Amino acid sequence: MKTCHVLLLALATASFAACAQTPDAGRAAQMRTELHKRFGAADIDADGRLTRDEARGRMPWVYRNFDAIDRARAGSVTMEQIEVYAMTQQPRARQK
Repeated sequence: MKTCHVLLLALATASFAACAQTPDAGRAAQMRTELHKRFGAADIDADGRLTRDEARGRMPWVYRNFDAIDRARAGSVTMEQIEVYAMTQQPRARQK
């Protein structure tokens, strides 16, 4: 392939990657905002932590994964713990 074609292919690939990242970043921010809203609504006693009972029915994904998120076995989870756990699950979801 000629140098010109290689350069054009590289530029097109970089442009496509940049465009593909923008919607994902916007969607991730939107999902994070929604997660924080749902967490706040589920946190009945407003202590910044969700118990299993608070998560039940209000945050079903957190409820289903509660034991995995609550690695310290504290009986409650924070928003930070939920986000960390969610980040570890993203690569697995893409592979399926």
